[in-house]
Amino acid sequence: MRAARARPVGASPDRREAERLAALAVRCLALEAETWPKPGLVSPVDSGSHADMDIDTFRRSAAALEPSFAALAEAGAQGGAMGRLRVIGLEAEAAMLRVTGGVNTHRGAIFGLGLLCAAAGMRAGGLVDPARPLGAVVAAQWRDGILQGPELLHSHGGAARRRFGAGGARREAAEGFPTVYGVGLPALRRGAALRARDETVDQESVSSGERRLRSERLSPGDSSAFATGAAASSHALRRKGQAAQVQACFALIAHVEDTNLLHRGGVDGLRFAQGAARAFLDRGGVGQPDWLARAWAVHRAFVARRLSPGGSADLLAMSLFVEACGP
Repeated sequence: MRAARARPVGASPDRREAERLAALAVRCLALEAETWPKPGLVSPVDSGSHADMDIDTFRRSAAALEPSFAALAEAGAQGGAMGRLRVIGLEAEAAMLRVTGGVNTHRGAIFGLGLLCAAAGMRAGGLVDPARPLGAVVAAQWRDGILQGPELLHSHGGAARRRFGAGGARREAAEGFPTVYGVGLPALRRGAALRARDETVDQESVSSGERRLRSERLSPGDSSAFATGAAASSHALRRKGQAAQVQACFALIAHVEDTNLLHRGGVDGLRFAQGAARAFLDRGGVGQPDWLARAWAVHRAFVARRLSPGGSADLLAMSLFVEACGP
């Protein structure tokens, strides 16, 4: 029997590792999509401020991206340059558009989460210190390529950046995802701590919050499932970690100059969204007994104004991925 040859430094991790990272990325996209309530965003309960997509659109889109995330992980493990990652990203975007009928569900996530997959592949391939944060890997390896690459002239985010001067996803990635590390991850942990503490909340307090939620009048287009089942699910949400994800989503909305919000609502829309999210957090976030009712009320206010913080949703998925990988 021949002796096994040592894998050369920089070689691709085995296919199973790349597939594991890709499956994890898709899982994080699914967790973001399933999180509820998320102001203005698509969830299993309704389509938020969107008339052209629903939860099934997001599920199909996420599944279609898995091969591309695996390819990005392998490219990272081989020390691939930004040009190579960009080609894979364009292939991922084409796959997304095929299964969604031309609807942009995950363009921002393909960019940010794709870079994190490549960084995770680079760590798995032994090219960088395994303890180095994924965001730091991205900034060190691909910062110049990120900043100097072509910009999509007809994207809503690009238009908002040019009009309002917002930093956008490109700056976030080039700087090593400071919002993921400084806002998203701490908020996930804060939400988990509040959820654990809230397990001792008096049942009558929780029931009171749920009764208030059920009694609120639903606006046109709201799902009837909310009134019949989802409204009474606060304990299930806590057990599944949804409360922590809601906390992180609100924290990101309060902090980020989201170009999706700027595109839909201008500066006034952005400021309204940030203020509403901040008010929810200031009142205790998911630690308040009636947090579900309050989060739903914010969601309805966003829908009434057609606001959708898609950039914050992408950052939530990235925060979940970084947390799962180990920062």
